[in-house]
Amino acid sequence: MGPADPMDPAPRPTSTELLGLAPDARALLLNADDFGMYPAVNSAVVESIENGIAASCSLMVPCPAAAQALELLRERPHIPFGVHLTLVRDLPRLPWGPLSPKERVPSLLDGAGELYDPAGIPELLARARPAEVEREFRAQIDAVLDAGLAPVHLDWHCLADGGREDIRDLTLTLAAEYGLAARIWREPARRALRRRGLPALDHPFLDSFALGLDDKAAHYAQLLRELPPGLTEWAVHPGLDDAHARAVDPGGWQIRSTDHAFLTSPQARDILREEGIAVVDYQALRRIWTAAG
Repeated sequence: MGPADPMDPAPRPTSTELLGLAPDARALLLNADDFGMYPAVNSAVVESIENGIAASCSLMVPCPAAAQALELLRERPHIPFGVHLTLVRDLPRLPWGPLSPKERVPSLLDGAGELYDPAGIPELLARARPAEVEREFRAQIDAVLDAGLAPVHLDWHCLADGGREDIRDLTLTLAAEYGLAARIWREPARRALRRRGLPALDHPFLDSFALGLDDKAAHYAQLLRELPPGLTEWAVHPGLDDAHARAVDPGGWQIRSTDHAFLTSPQARDILREEGIAVVDYQALRRIWTAAG
């Protein structure tokens, strides 16, 4: 379990206890990001949840394959999913833009009138006006609701905890308004969640894009076997290896295909069983967030 918070000496249930598990349980929040980016990602995310160890996913509403992803979710109401709030366009060969009219969100666009790429994130965060961020975030959330689907959480694409304190706080306000959980993985925001009686990560957050490709399955296996007690989150990025993925995502398709291979492997399921690791999803967190008000 996580260490005691010296700034909050009052005894509180641990994150695993809030999730209905033992205080010293090893819990892994295993979420597949980038659902909706392109078809090979969509297929791999669904398979990684239905036939693998992933538990929930995050939908990129502005992306070209979002309509297909929404249909897949409509056919699979058992899959918990969130909205992967998207202000960054990181695949030049697969462009996407804001859902809001561009003239209503000019501070979110670069000199060419497009969403910023990852190299432009510092400029985006320096320029983005809160009202325009809120307008675009609401457009993305409402598009999912208008499609008749019910997300369970909010998180961000390429922006850790929103990238800026006010964007993080805005997102938490939207989560409360819409009755959703939110992904939070940095301090001091994690401590704030604990003070509210909400589950918070006890250990460092893992983004699978930070892992090397060499012996990746062995690395994942080691991380699972060494998973400490408490709540840990992995953001994984499954994708299939096909010609379209290689064409539009030359820097990412190998990361995605190796993620998919491990998540759907018998080895992954065997390790979870042998180690007694409880995989949790954002639906479980949402129930706690909504109960806490």
